[in-house]
Amino acid sequence: MKGVFIAGIGAFALIATVPFINYVPASVVAQSVQNQSQLQLRLEAEKQVITKDQQGKQKVVWQALQGKAVVQPGDVLRYTLNGENRSDRPIKNLTLNQPIPKGMVYVLKSVDITNKETKVTYSIDGGRSFVENPTVKITLPNGKVEIKPAPATAYTNIRLQLPSVAAKTTVKATYLTQVR
Repeated sequence: MKGVFIAGIGAFALIATVPFINYVPASVVAQSVQNQSQLQLRLEAEKQVITKDQQGKQKVVWQALQGKAVVQPGDVLRYTLNGENRSDRPIKNLTLNQPIPKGMVYVLKSVDITNKETKVTYSIDGGRSFVENPTVKITLPNGKVEIKPAPATAYTNIRLQLPSVAAKTTVKATYLTQVR
């Protein structure tokens, strides 16, 4: 079935679109209380499109999503968060919290960030707590409880903790999600 690109075609298209609409590319400016540093944040989203070249090899292309974009179950989306320090001073101890959009599943180990000193942690409880490797308790049929890595479906937030963003520089982070 081809993708639905016309708004109002059916309830399915609306249901698949609504969770994404709240995460359409945005621009935000964050300033410190003392007005010493200024950070501009921009979130962009792209949909993975797989095509074949002339030799029949699969090729991954990323298509920008804008406005009321329609996505379908199984589609993979790449979110890109750009943070630009426009000031003449470094920004110290910057923490960015990215919620996983409703209707999406985080693609495990897909975070990529230009600042390699960044600490990446995850939440499976709506952003109340963060750890590097979330785990869940599983009760086995015999009653024994085991601790296992949390499944991708449990992830609710990604936290990026940057020790410093130099003056007049940009930091970029990407991560993938899949439409449920």
